Amino acid sequence: MRSVFAITLVGFIVIPFICSAQFNGFPFGEVTYRELNIKTYEQDTSADAVVLKEFGEAYMEDHDDMNLIFRYHVKIKILKKAGLERANFEIPLRKQDERKEFVRNVQASTFNVENGSMREVKLTQKEQFLENYSKFYDIKKFALPNVRVGSVIDVSYEIASPFRFNFRSWEFQSDIPKIASEYWALIPANYKYNISLRGYLSLKSNDSEIKRDCFKPGGQSADCVLMKFTMVDIPAFKEEEYMTAKSNFLSVVNFELAEVHYFDGHKDKITREWKDIDDELRRENKFGIQVRRGEDIVDQHVNVVIAGETDELAKAQKIYDFIKAHYRWNDVYGIYSEFGIRKAFESKTGNVGDINLSLVAALKYAGLSADPLILSTRKNGLVNELYPVVTDFNYVVAKVNIKDKVYLLDATEDFASFGMLPERCLNGKGRVMAEKESYWYDLKPADKERTVTIVNLALANTGLAKGTINNTYFGYEAATQRALIASYGSEKEYVGKVTKNLNGITVTGYHFENVDDLKKPLIVKYDVEAEVYDASAHDNFLFNPFLMERTNNNPFKSPERLYPVDFGPPLEQTVVLVMDYPEELELSELPEKVGLALPAAGGRYMYNVQNVGHTVTVNSSFLINKTVYSPAEYHYLKELFDRVVAAQRTDLVFKKKS
Repeated sequence: MRSVFAITLVGFIVIPFICSAQFNGFPFGEVTYRELNIKTYEQDTSADAVVLKEFGEAYMEDHDDMNLIFRYHVKIKILKKAGLERANFEIPLRKQDERKEFVRNVQASTFNVENGSMREVKLTQKEQFLENYSKFYDIKKFALPNVRVGSVIDVSYEIASPFRFNFRSWEFQSDIPKIASEYWALIPANYKYNISLRGYLSLKSNDSEIKRDCFKPGGQSADCVLMKFTMVDIPAFKEEEYMTAKSNFLSVVNFELAEVHYFDGHKDKITREWKDIDDELRRENKFGIQVRRGEDIVDQHVNVVIAGETDELAKAQKIYDFIKAHYRWNDVYGIYSEFGIRKAFESKTGNVGDINLSLVAALKYAGLSADPLILSTRKNGLVNELYPVVTDFNYVVAKVNIKDKVYLLDATEDFASFGMLPERCLNGKGRVMAEKESYWYDLKPADKERTVTIVNLALANTGLAKGTINNTYFGYEAATQRALIASYGSEKEYVGKVTKNLNGITVTGYHFENVDDLKKPLIVKYDVEAEVYDASAHDNFLFNPFLMERTNNNPFKSPERLYPVDFGPPLEQTVVLVMDYPEELELSELPEKVGLALPAAGGRYMYNVQNVGHTVTVNSSFLINKTVYSPAEYHYLKELFDRVVAAQRTDLVFKKKS
């Protein structure tokens, strides 16, 4: 299970603190022949490198600017050629105005066995570079010398940061395995932190102790708390199919400053409650004020759009269609208006905030019950529900209540129907910023990703089959296909792209229905013909009935899975093939029926082949009925996909009658 815990540290010590700290961890440069002779990591033979030891600590230095010091030390074994990249280090360094983080005390060496003896090659100062990456970050770069397969690299450095309130988090897990990882955090008693361990791995140890007189700010003396976190035998984090953001699952310890107690008795509350955030966003010029101003901007337009309309749902749909058609999204996310609704409305372009806050304003002007809902997209990670962190959110949509039903609307998506959130938004919970008080709301798909394929073929005794393939797309799949049609520029180019891998099948014609009518399913009908077999040369032949919609591979390959499987919208695929064939042929053998269902109605696969006279009918029905499956359900899901792949790879065997 995912682990989350909180630790509170409170005291009354003066804020300008200093700390005397000695370097802990393991000694630099102590590499053994045993480590150099390692050929593979037994617990993960696919690993291109393995972290032998890793140690970090964070504390306040005891002089000058009292920077937050982060010390890092790692020893890595290079196992394969791909692991040579581990010798390239890039350290991001934050900067703001005149304040900058900087790296100091870099030690880095490469160890190899040469002619039976151990040889160390040290990194020089000339091999270290500082790159001005952006307005907010520099990057310290260096690459260790003389690295090869079999090398052990040893690297340590310190980062001094003037941003004392941003205590360093620690990632126990990375994309290569680690034998041991340890982190020490020395925290002054007058700082109150919310500390959370996220991820699915367990700590080996989690200890804390009081350090007396740790901080000595010019005649004053204060205690602090030293926390030690240790994890061992840490597997590599491998991204798999149907996962949300990597940050949701990495095993990491985070520190969120909640409160600071000053020496004179007053205190600053850093972590606020939702009522504080509610009030802040209402008064925010790029959020709440924009919604109120937006009512004036959309006034004349909304009146025209909903003129004579009395039904609330019809009003909402017309306003949604108007806002969606009026704007061009600039592909920029954000909960705030980037340009301001007035300017965005006039230029007909804007970010997510510009467009969807305009939508909220228009719905409100029409007298509908509408509020902004802020959320975090799937790639951005899950939001913290324990306490409000506004920076967790990167997207805003409209929530509108009509009678007893709720609709979530995003006007940035040209091909999303009314009430359909884009898949990128289906990520846990969002926060509804209502007028009186905000609240959480589950972000659930309004529809499925559904495809129905009907194939009708007539096979002649010449071996040539002619007929039609009729694809009907519903819900999220309809939106996906409409977007593809638009991206390819024409229906003809779309047909060429999606049918190019149909082996031996020629498209002789096509027909589209409801391309622009988002309220109806998208229908694409193909006229096809194919040389199924050479009648003059063969007495039997194989035929696979899954001409277009075929699942060729199981996306779930790992024997175990620690993380949930998240499909976004549920999945439904139906394939029906009806083929007439000549009297001189017969179906050699009917494939076995397949019927497999997941526990708790989580999904199913049904496959059946029937033969009546000279007509074969194939029915395939595949259903993934839930959005999220737990790790405990993974084996059932993996088996279901195995059966789907096996069934859809099965050929029908025809032979000439004797």
